[in-house]
Amino acid sequence: MDSQAPVTVTEPRTGVLLVTLNRPHVRNAIDQSLADAMDTALTRLETDPSLTVGILTGAGGHFCSGMDLKAFPTDGVPVIADRGLAGVTRARLRKPLIAAVEGAAVAGGFELALTCDLITAADTAFFALPEVARGLIAAEGGAIRLPGRLPYHVAMEMLLTAAPLSAPDAARYGLVNQLTNEGEALHAALALADRVQAHSREAVLTTKQIVQDTRGLDDHTAYTVQDPLSTPVFATAAASEGAQAFTEKRPPAWHR
Repeated sequence: MDSQAPVTVTEPRTGVLLVTLNRPHVRNAIDQSLADAMDTALTRLETDPSLTVGILTGAGGHFCSGMDLKAFPTDGVPVIADRGLAGVTRARLRKPLIAAVEGAAVAGGFELALTCDLITAADTAFFALPEVARGLIAAEGGAIRLPGRLPYHVAMEMLLTAAPLSAPDAARYGLVNQLTNEGEALHAALALADRVQAHSREAVLTTKQIVQDTRGLDDHTAYTVQDPLSTPVFATAAASEGAQAFTEKRPPAWHR
């Protein structure tokens, strides 16, 4: 792919789509061209039956510095219809998405990471939501998601004072799944993708759908939403294979 493309898309291994934000000269800031390319890449992830997991990362040693503020006065926020910033933050993705974070993940860049299901980060990376310092709001998920991912007062310090959070502290609070040495976040993300792919695809996708559909519901309502989704899975060939493989003390042989 053209090295100047705002997003590069590769398949580093079977079933995995690697989406790399590719504007390193501006720390991968999001303009409309990058947003359009991201939307195309994620549509491919969702619609290609050979793909199971997506990984989102950035080129040039940084994840993403958020919205391109130089383009904002003329172009506005680079959103994609009802799918949000860069076609990610308000999208309802069926397949798991992993963020591999090096360097800065700030403003909208942090909001992209918060949208992901799993996060790996180098120990030199950091996260921040500095929108208030620019007269803006973290309106693409930051103000909504962060207080549910961090202790309330830590989240509010980030949102109200623009204070950064180091990756080691983010890992300590449970925001980061795996902390790595600098330059190894993508390697860890690929290992997580392998672990996801080792299991029944239908079970993985349905589990994610249940989490999305029941978040914020009381238990009684959550079960009424979950059961029509989960019950059919127990009758699948994959469920039978999983049980048989356990009994025979062997790895399951999933039919992809």
